[in-house]
Amino acid sequence: MSAPARTSSATEPRAGAHLILYGRAWCHLCEDMRAALAPLAAAAGANIEVIDVDSDPALQARYDELVPVLACDGVELCHYRLDEARVRAALGLSAAAPGA
Repeated sequence: MSAPARTSSATEPRAGAHLILYGRAWCHLCEDMRAALAPLAAAAGANIEVIDVDSDPALQARYDELVPVLACDGVELCHYRLDEARVRAALGLSAAAPGA
């Protein structure tokens, strides 16, 4: 009999999680989100892929006025500003300390 598959807990970092940041090269909100996201991704061992929505007409039509948009493993987490609590939950990181 084989051992049951291990499931990750909400407090266990999800190494290898795939984050996609949809944005634009000239967008200051996109740069702000990327900078705020970097330490969270590093703490979880997640990778960040940045995609310029202006490089693809379908992406531009979908995300045009919403950028930046952050998705994790295909699930949209936030747009305009980083929702740190939601990103931490998606990455399995513990909540930030108050005032941190």
